[in-house]
Amino acid sequence: MESTARYTLEELAQRLGAVLQGGEPDVGIVTLATLGSAGSGSLSFFANPRYLKQLQQTAAEAVLVRPEFVSECPVAALVTDDPYLAFARASQLFDWRTPVQAGIDATAVIADSARLAPDVEIGPHVVIGEQVEIASGVCIGAGTVVGRDCKIGEGTRLEANVTLYPNVRLGCQVLVHSGAVLGSDGFGFARSQQGWEKICQLGGVVVGDRVEIGAGVTIDRGALDDTRIEAGVKLDNQIQIAHNVILGRDSAIAGCTAVAGSTRIGERCTIAGMVGITGHLEIADDTHVTAMSLVSKSITRPGAYSSGTGLEPHQQWKRNVVRFRQLDDLARRVRKIEQAVEQISTEGQNNDGR
Repeated sequence: MESTARYTLEELAQRLGAVLQGGEPDVGIVTLATLGSAGSGSLSFFANPRYLKQLQQTAAEAVLVRPEFVSECPVAALVTDDPYLAFARASQLFDWRTPVQAGIDATAVIADSARLAPDVEIGPHVVIGEQVEIASGVCIGAGTVVGRDCKIGEGTRLEANVTLYPNVRLGCQVLVHSGAVLGSDGFGFARSQQGWEKICQLGGVVVGDRVEIGAGVTIDRGALDDTRIEAGVKLDNQIQIAHNVILGRDSAIAGCTAVAGSTRIGERCTIAGMVGITGHLEIADDTHVTAMSLVSKSITRPGAYSSGTGLEPHQQWKRNVVRFRQLDDLARRVRKIEQAVEQISTEGQNNDGR
């Protein structure tokens, strides 16, 4: 779906805090595009020197570019110190989502005790439970279920087929993508002679302002206290957040990562894709964990952390696996050699002192 938005270069410069060099101020921009695919009416951006040739050959109407690359730009330049950030802000101007259109679809089922602001948009086949509170400017997509005692803050958007279990609280300007499930039971069981006994999960889920939750994300409710996703957090698709996790402000997690119960992740952390984080850990503010790492102990100092091995030819990988299994024995042998060398050195020193 294409946006119907249109902005002049002068308007974009003002909105993005950029300086227009070259081009006509009243030329219209109607879409965003890559350097290679852009044409008339398109705005592109140049943020990586690897794409310098594409910048030099672009047919875009204008390009967001840093001051030092203006001379390489053959078209109008919107000059800014951070073209990628400016592009992110420009993309919001051309978003395909339409503004909230107040109204409740006739097929929606809404409990009598629910309280909805007059300007909310409720799509087809939405179900809203008892004691739900929905603030101004909220949009709830088709087929979404909002359980009892949920609270949804101003300007929040739930896409189609989102499920909020009871007692989930969302802040303002939250975006939840399709298929996300918030407030499902945490994985809690006690072993008995008859098998597993369920531990009922009595907490809730609290999500702060400006959080984005990707498609297919699951966030479990707390066992006793709440699971908490603090303001500004960004979650990619297919992420599992277990019960009683606390995820600090402005942290971001990439797809297919799983965080086990009662772990506390600090502020401004970045967790790459397919990371596994075990339970009851503390991860310091400003920590970065690279893709496919296993975090099995707390991280107390900020920095970048990795685990696992990189891709290599299969035959070489098999040989290295064998060597890995020999490491313990090799370490013991090295220690014996060190002890023997140390003994010889000591005996030599004693002999020299006679």
